[in-house]
Amino acid sequence: MVNKTLTHLSSNGVRMVDVSDKLVTRRIALARGKIYLKESTINLVENEELNKGNVLVTAQIAAISAVKSTHHLIPLCHSLRITGVDVDFQVERNYIMITVNVNSTGKTGVEMEALTGVSVGLLTVWDMVKSVEKDENGQYPSTTISEIEVIKKEKD
Repeated sequence: MVNKTLTHLSSNGVRMVDVSDKLVTRRIALARGKIYLKESTINLVENEELNKGNVLVTAQIAAISAVKSTHHLIPLCHSLRITGVDVDFQVERNYIMITVNVNSTGKTGVEMEALTGVSVGLLTVWDMVKSVEKDENGQYPSTTISEIEVIKKEKD
């Protein structure tokens, strides 16, 4: 017998949950996460002095693209009609926080899309700053991606 609380399991293995009987509603999810960096790296990002280009604009584009591609990355996610994505940054002395707000009109939530956007946005920041984050031993002691979380999920 299949446990009904584990919605992605079936007697044949796994399945994509059938949402065809759900009502179409407006869905919103807001997620955020941080990347901790050296203060000198933060200054380079803020002043757009990195050789790879504008870190925050590139991370915004990456986050939006990731939101739209979530169903390709997470095996059992539904393909959703995303109606809007906002990506914002809070730059502090030792970290950059990215916040991704996703809107959709559909039958299932968009929190996985928001989390994916945050994750890829942070990874993009990491990719663009890694050359200046190394210490004299070639290590990255200050660089940490963490605190990725859903902070709001709604449906109307």
